[in-house]
Amino acid sequence: MKVVVIGAYPNSIVSFRGAMIKAMVDAGHQVLVMSAPASEQVIQAVESLGASFQSYQVERNGLNPFADLRTFWQLRKMLKSFKPDKVLAYTIKPVIWGGLACRLTKGVEFYGLITGLGYAFETGSLLRNTVNALVKQLYRISLRPAKQVIFQNNDNLALFVRLKLCTQSQARRVHGSGVSLRHYPQTPLPEETPTFLLIARLLGDKGIREYVYAAQQVKQLHPDCRFLLVGPEDSSPDKIDMSQIEQWHQRGTIEYLGETNNVVPFIQACHIYTLPSYHEGLPRTVLEAMSVGRPILTTDAVGCRDTVIDNKNGRLVKVKDANALAQAMLWFIANQAQWPAMAQASREFATELFDVDKVNRDILQIMALD
Repeated sequence: MKVVVIGAYPNSIVSFRGAMIKAMVDAGHQVLVMSAPASEQVIQAVESLGASFQSYQVERNGLNPFADLRTFWQLRKMLKSFKPDKVLAYTIKPVIWGGLACRLTKGVEFYGLITGLGYAFETGSLLRNTVNALVKQLYRISLRPAKQVIFQNNDNLALFVRLKLCTQSQARRVHGSGVSLRHYPQTPLPEETPTFLLIARLLGDKGIREYVYAAQQVKQLHPDCRFLLVGPEDSSPDKIDMSQIEQWHQRGTIEYLGETNNVVPFIQACHIYTLPSYHEGLPRTVLEAMSVGRPILTTDAVGCRDTVIDNKNGRLVKVKDANALAQAMLWFIANQAQWPAMAQASREFATELFDVDKVNRDILQIMALD
């Protein structure tokens, strides 16, 4: 069969979807991968999987309707020329505009992969409320003819069904994007001063501000503790300016280490992986840290709570609560004897539920590509 996989952010195609693309190719399917314009390195990596690559114009975080119409027409043109049997789209704009393009193309089965809710589902200001209402209506239209809508957690699935963005019969659940247990091998905890790590795009809803404020509190009692931050800048309206990140770094509250294409050495260097996010589909960096064998400190938020059995492989704290986060950090520092058991529990949890090979088998089975 001819299969199209549509994403938006080119730099995450291979790291997040590479194993799935390879599984499709190995099953004998002709696969075309689409994203925003990518570097030659990304294109070569996609082609090394046995797939082909085609770029299209998409503004991941923009609100320009003319740019979105351009995205729609480019996807529509691709469908007419490539004539795929099945299309899998993930993240908001590829799902919406890919789904709408598939509605106008006969003989194409459309599958939407909901990897989280994101900024568009936040409410508060007039702009956020307007975007929220518009996105829900666009989801409702684009997902109506979808063969299946695949979710990474039960909370998002229940919300979409309750809001009638898709039907219960359309909805299926998989355990996140999965993690390669081979590429993220378990390693011993380092013998150094307690080190916390957060890997995320520099966005407010990743809980970065709460991470910094909690670090400030902890450092008053444990000044030698380290709080690492790794991740790229982002163009979202929710972005945190680099000037603010540098200010925190210069004060010594956190250590900002920039962005990276290889998170493994950073995870290996930490003791407690921390993600104070407001919402996730199912956080990939947490799965990677679990596979390496690290205790997890995250929020009792959609997606995040699916990665932790409280007090077994980590701790859950209230969303947007820097004080609760600081108290949990202090608990970890005071209970270092429990780290090894929590680390082992994380690895076992990752092996049982989040092995990327199991997740991809589920996706291919849902799409009848196995």
